[in-house]
Amino acid sequence: MRWKTRNQMLYLFLLPFLFVTVAFMLLPLIAMVISSFTADGGGAWTLSQYATALTNKFYLVALKNSIFISFFSSIAGILIALFAAYSITRFSAKSREFILMLSNMTSNFAGVPLAFAYMILLGSNGLFTLLFKQWGWDVFASFDLYSWTGLAFVYFYFQLPLAILMLYPTYFGIHQQWRESATLLGASTFQFWRSIGIPVVLPGIAGTFSILFANAMGAYATAYALVGSNYNLLAIRIGTMVSGDIYVKPELAGALAVILAIIMVVAIWFNETMMRRVRRDLQ
Repeated sequence: MRWKTRNQMLYLFLLPFLFVTVAFMLLPLIAMVISSFTADGGGAWTLSQYATALTNKFYLVALKNSIFISFFSSIAGILIALFAAYSITRFSAKSREFILMLSNMTSNFAGVPLAFAYMILLGSNGLFTLLFKQWGWDVFASFDLYSWTGLAFVYFYFQLPLAILMLYPTYFGIHQQWRESATLLGASTFQFWRSIGIPVVLPGIAGTFSILFANAMGAYATAYALVGSNYNLLAIRIGTMVSGDIYVKPELAGALAVILAIIMVVAIWFNETMMRRVRRDLQ
Protein backbone atom coordinates (compact mmCIF):
# COMPACT_ATOMS: atom_id res chain seq x y z
CA MET A 1 0.00 0.00 0.00
CA ARG A 2 2.84 2.33 0.86
CA TRP A 3 4.56 1.50 -2.45
CA LYS A 4 1.40 2.33 -4.43
CA THR A 5 1.02 5.64 -2.61
CA ARG A 6 4.60 6.59 -3.43
CA ASN A 7 4.10 5.75 -7.10
CA GLN A 8 0.95 7.83 -7.21
CA MET A 9 2.89 10.78 -5.78
CA LEU A 10 5.55 10.35 -8.48
CA TYR A 11 2.89 10.37 -11.20
CA LEU A 12 1.45 13.51 -9.63
CA PHE A 13 4.78 15.28 -9.94
CA LEU A 14 4.86 14.32 -13.63
CA LEU A 15 1.61 16.16 -14.36
CA PRO A 16 3.24 19.61 -14.92
CA PHE A 17 5.69 18.06 -17.36
CA LEU A 18 2.89 16.25 -19.21
CA PHE A 19 0.87 19.47 -19.35
CA VAL A 20 3.78 21.42 -20.84
CA THR A 21 4.48 18.64 -23.34
CA VAL A 22 0.88 18.46 -24.52
CA ALA A 23 0.23 22.22 -24.51
CA PHE A 24 3.44 23.39 -26.15
CA MET A 25 4.49 20.43 -28.31
CA LEU A 26 1.71 17.96 -29.06
CA LEU A 27 -1.21 20.34 -29.64
CA PRO A 28 0.76 22.77 -31.88
CA LEU A 29 2.04 19.79 -33.87
CA ILE A 30 -1.48 18.43 -34.40
CA ALA A 31 -2.75 21.89 -35.35
CA MET A 32 0.10 22.34 -37.82
CA VAL A 33 -0.55 18.99 -39.53
CA ILE A 34 -4.30 19.66 -39.78
CA SER A 35 -3.67 23.16 -41.13
CA SER A 36 -1.36 21.79 -43.83
CA PHE A 37 -4.26 19.78 -45.29
CA THR A 38 -6.68 22.74 -45.53
CA ALA A 39 -7.12 25.45 -48.12
CA ASP A 40 -6.04 29.05 -47.56
CA GLY A 41 -8.11 30.60 -44.82
CA GLY A 42 -9.25 27.17 -43.58
CA GLY A 43 -12.25 25.25 -44.76
CA ALA A 44 -12.07 22.40 -47.27
CA TRP A 45 -9.58 19.56 -47.03
CA THR A 46 -7.01 19.65 -49.81
CA LEU A 47 -3.51 18.61 -50.84
CA SER A 48 -2.91 21.88 -52.68
CA GLN A 49 -0.53 23.17 -49.99
CA TYR A 50 1.77 20.19 -50.49
CA ALA A 51 1.44 20.52 -54.26
CA THR A 52 2.53 24.15 -54.02
CA ALA A 53 5.38 23.34 -51.64
CA LEU A 54 6.74 20.58 -53.88
CA THR A 55 6.27 22.28 -57.28
CA ASN A 56 6.81 26.01 -56.70
CA LYS A 57 10.38 26.90 -57.70
CA PHE A 58 10.73 29.47 -54.94
CA TYR A 59 10.08 26.91 -52.19
CA LEU A 60 12.09 24.24 -53.97
CA VAL A 61 15.07 26.61 -54.00
CA ALA A 62 14.55 27.21 -50.27
CA LEU A 63 14.57 23.43 -49.70
CA LYS A 64 17.65 23.01 -51.89
CA ASN A 65 19.52 25.82 -50.11
CA SER A 66 18.67 24.37 -46.69
CA ILE A 67 19.82 20.89 -47.72
CA PHE A 68 23.00 22.26 -49.29
CA ILE A 69 24.11 24.41 -46.36
CA SER A 70 23.16 21.65 -43.90
CA PHE A 71 25.15 19.09 -45.90
CA PHE A 72 28.15 21.40 -46.29
CA SER A 73 28.31 22.45 -42.62
CA SER A 74 27.83 18.84 -41.45
CA ILE A 75 30.62 17.50 -43.65
CA ALA A 76 32.98 20.34 -42.66
CA GLY A 77 32.18 19.84 -38.97
CA ILE A 78 32.75 16.09 -39.13
CA LEU A 79 36.06 16.38 -41.01
CA ILE A 80 37.54 18.62 -38.32
CA ALA A 81 35.84 16.83 -35.44
CA LEU A 82 37.25 13.44 -36.51
CA PHE A 83 40.79 14.58 -35.76
CA ALA A 84 39.83 16.82 -32.84
CA ALA A 85 37.87 14.08 -31.04
CA TYR A 86 40.68 11.58 -31.54
CA SER A 87 43.19 14.10 -30.19
CA ILE A 88 41.07 14.60 -27.07
CA THR A 89 41.21 10.87 -26.31
CA ARG A 90 45.03 11.10 -26.12
CA PHE A 91 44.96 13.84 -23.45
CA SER A 92 44.90 13.36 -19.70
CA ALA A 93 41.57 12.88 -17.94
CA LYS A 94 41.63 16.42 -16.52
CA SER A 95 42.34 17.97 -19.92
CA ARG A 96 39.60 15.86 -21.53
CA GLU A 97 37.04 17.05 -19.00
CA PHE A 98 37.97 20.69 -19.59
CA ILE A 99 37.85 20.42 -23.39
CA LEU A 100 34.54 18.51 -23.34
CA MET A 101 33.05 21.07 -20.96
CA LEU A 102 34.18 23.84 -23.31
CA SER A 103 32.72 22.00 -26.31
CA ASN A 104 29.44 21.52 -24.49
CA MET A 105 29.21 25.23 -23.69
CA THR A 106 30.12 26.20 -27.26
CA SER A 107 27.58 23.84 -28.83
CA ASN A 108 24.81 25.57 -26.86
CA PHE A 109 25.90 29.05 -27.93
CA ALA A 110 23.65 29.57 -30.94
CA GLY A 111 20.68 31.57 -32.12
CA VAL A 112 20.53 35.37 -31.94
CA PRO A 113 23.46 35.72 -29.46
CA LEU A 114 25.75 33.82 -31.86
CA ALA A 115 24.72 35.96 -34.84
CA PHE A 116 25.16 39.13 -32.78
CA ALA A 117 28.64 37.99 -31.64
CA TYR A 118 29.71 37.42 -35.25
CA MET A 119 28.38 40.84 -36.26
CA ILE A 120 30.47 42.47 -33.53
CA LEU A 121 33.61 40.55 -34.48
CA LEU A 122 33.44 39.99 -38.26
CA GLY A 123 30.71 42.33 -39.52
CA SER A 124 31.31 45.25 -41.88
CA ASN A 125 32.39 47.35 -38.88
CA GLY A 126 33.36 44.45 -36.66
CA LEU A 127 36.25 44.44 -34.24
CA PHE A 128 38.53 42.12 -36.22
CA THR A 129 37.52 43.66 -39.55
CA LEU A 130 38.52 47.17 -38.48
CA LEU A 131 41.53 46.01 -36.48
CA PHE A 132 43.14 44.10 -39.35
CA LYS A 133 42.30 46.92 -41.73
CA GLN A 134 44.05 49.40 -39.45
CA TRP A 135 47.11 47.17 -39.35
CA GLY A 136 47.19 47.16 -43.16
CA TRP A 137 46.33 43.48 -43.36
CA ASP A 138 42.81 43.55 -44.76
CA VAL A 139 42.18 39.80 -44.67
CA PHE A 140 38.42 40.31 -44.53
CA ALA A 141 38.25 42.57 -47.60
CA SER A 142 36.56 39.87 -49.68
CA PHE A 143 34.66 38.29 -46.79
CA ASP A 144 30.99 39.22 -46.42
CA LEU A 145 29.44 37.97 -43.21
CA TYR A 146 25.94 38.60 -44.57
CA SER A 147 26.38 36.32 -47.60
CA TRP A 148 26.17 32.56 -48.07
CA THR A 149 29.85 32.24 -47.12
CA GLY A 150 29.32 34.06 -43.83
CA LEU A 151 26.19 32.05 -43.08
CA ALA A 152 28.00 28.77 -43.76
CA PHE A 153 30.84 29.92 -41.49
CA VAL A 154 28.40 30.58 -38.64
CA TYR A 155 26.69 27.23 -39.19
CA PHE A 156 30.07 25.52 -39.06
CA TYR A 157 30.74 27.20 -35.69
CA PHE A 158 27.86 25.52 -33.87
CA GLN A 159 28.21 22.24 -35.78
CA LEU A 160 31.84 21.58 -34.85
CA PRO A 161 31.56 21.30 -31.03
CA LEU A 162 28.44 19.16 -31.35
CA ALA A 163 30.28 16.84 -33.74
CA ILE A 164 33.19 16.57 -31.27
CA LEU A 165 30.87 15.65 -28.42
CA MET A 166 29.18 12.95 -30.49
CA LEU A 167 32.31 11.45 -32.09
CA TYR A 168 34.40 11.42 -28.92
CA PRO A 169 32.74 8.30 -27.38
CA THR A 170 33.02 6.28 -30.61
CA TYR A 171 36.82 6.17 -30.36
CA PHE A 172 36.56 4.21 -27.12
CA GLY A 173 35.16 1.35 -29.20
CA ILE A 174 38.69 0.84 -30.50
CA HIS A 175 40.30 -1.22 -27.76
CA GLN A 176 44.00 -0.93 -27.00
CA GLN A 177 44.35 -4.71 -27.34
CA TRP A 178 43.38 -4.42 -31.00
CA ARG A 179 46.19 -1.94 -31.61
CA GLU A 180 48.70 -4.15 -29.85
CA SER A 181 47.57 -7.27 -31.72
CA ALA A 182 47.76 -5.47 -35.07
CA THR A 183 51.26 -4.22 -34.27
CA LEU A 184 52.42 -7.72 -33.26
CA LEU A 185 51.07 -9.09 -36.54
CA GLY A 186 53.09 -6.50 -38.47
CA ALA A 187 50.24 -4.18 -39.48
CA SER A 188 51.11 -0.53 -40.06
CA THR A 189 49.10 2.36 -38.60
CA PHE A 190 47.43 2.90 -41.98
CA GLN A 191 46.47 -0.77 -42.24
CA PHE A 192 45.07 -0.77 -38.71
CA TRP A 193 42.81 2.23 -39.37
CA ARG A 194 41.75 0.94 -42.79
CA SER A 195 40.81 -2.56 -41.61
CA ILE A 196 39.79 -2.01 -37.98
CA GLY A 197 39.61 1.61 -36.86
CA ILE A 198 37.52 3.15 -39.64
CA PRO A 199 34.93 0.30 -39.77
CA VAL A 200 34.43 0.68 -35.99
CA VAL A 201 33.92 4.46 -36.04
CA LEU A 202 32.05 4.58 -39.36
CA PRO A 203 28.56 4.00 -37.86
CA GLY A 204 29.28 6.76 -35.36
CA ILE A 205 30.33 9.09 -38.17
CA ALA A 206 27.17 8.34 -40.13
CA GLY A 207 25.00 8.83 -37.06
CA THR A 208 26.74 12.10 -36.18
CA PHE A 209 26.27 13.37 -39.72
CA SER A 210 22.53 12.73 -39.56
CA ILE A 211 22.21 14.65 -36.27
CA LEU A 212 24.28 17.56 -37.59
CA PHE A 213 22.20 17.62 -40.76
CA ALA A 214 18.93 17.72 -38.79
CA ASN A 215 20.39 20.37 -36.47
CA ALA A 216 21.28 22.64 -39.40
CA MET A 217 18.01 22.03 -41.23
CA GLY A 218 16.03 23.21 -38.21
CA ALA A 219 18.21 26.25 -37.45
CA TYR A 220 16.17 29.44 -37.71
CA ALA A 221 17.15 32.13 -35.20
CA THR A 222 20.82 32.31 -36.20
CA ALA A 223 20.11 32.53 -39.93
CA TYR A 224 17.26 35.01 -39.55
CA ALA A 225 19.22 37.28 -37.20
CA LEU A 226 22.20 37.27 -39.57
CA VAL A 227 20.69 37.55 -43.06
CA GLY A 228 16.97 38.07 -42.41
CA SER A 229 14.93 37.17 -45.49
CA ASN A 230 17.77 37.92 -47.90
CA TYR A 231 18.77 34.27 -48.12
CA ASN A 232 16.15 31.74 -49.15
CA LEU A 233 16.12 29.00 -46.50
CA LEU A 234 13.22 26.71 -45.70
CA ALA A 235 13.10 27.61 -41.99
CA ILE A 236 13.08 31.33 -42.83
CA ARG A 237 10.31 30.86 -45.39
CA ILE A 238 8.18 29.08 -42.80
CA GLY A 239 8.77 31.87 -40.30
CA THR A 240 7.86 34.65 -42.74
CA MET A 241 4.61 32.90 -43.71
CA VAL A 242 3.57 32.60 -40.08
CA SER A 243 4.53 36.04 -38.82
CA GLY A 244 5.36 38.02 -41.97
CA ASP A 245 4.52 41.69 -42.36
CA ILE A 246 3.33 41.44 -45.98
CA TYR A 247 1.25 38.27 -46.12
CA VAL A 248 0.51 35.32 -43.86
CA LYS A 249 -0.05 31.78 -45.12
CA PRO A 250 -0.13 29.46 -42.11
CA GLU A 251 -1.53 26.57 -44.16
CA LEU A 252 1.35 26.60 -46.64
CA ALA A 253 3.78 27.15 -43.77
CA GLY A 254 2.32 24.04 -42.13
CA ALA A 255 2.93 21.98 -45.26
CA LEU A 256 6.54 23.20 -45.50
CA ALA A 257 7.01 22.50 -41.78
CA VAL A 258 5.71 18.94 -42.19
CA ILE A 259 8.15 18.37 -45.05
CA LEU A 260 10.96 19.76 -42.91
CA ALA A 261 9.88 17.59 -39.97
CA ILE A 262 9.85 14.46 -42.15
CA ILE A 263 13.41 15.15 -43.31
CA MET A 264 14.56 15.66 -39.71
CA VAL A 265 12.77 12.54 -38.46
CA VAL A 266 14.40 10.44 -41.18
CA ALA A 267 17.80 11.87 -40.22
CA ILE A 268 17.23 11.12 -36.52
CA TRP A 269 15.97 7.60 -37.32
CA PHE A 270 19.13 7.02 -39.34
CA ASN A 271 21.21 8.24 -36.40
CA GLU A 272 19.46 5.87 -34.02
CA THR A 273 20.09 2.96 -36.39
CA MET A 274 23.79 3.80 -36.62
CA MET A 275 24.12 4.34 -32.86
CA ARG A 276 22.53 0.95 -32.24
CA ARG A 277 25.28 -0.60 -34.30
CA VAL A 278 27.93 1.33 -32.35
CA ARG A 279 26.51 0.18 -29.01
CA ARG A 280 26.41 -3.41 -30.27
CA ASP A 281 30.07 -3.19 -31.34
CA LEU A 282 31.10 -1.77 -27.97
CA GLN A 283 29.59 -4.69 -26.06
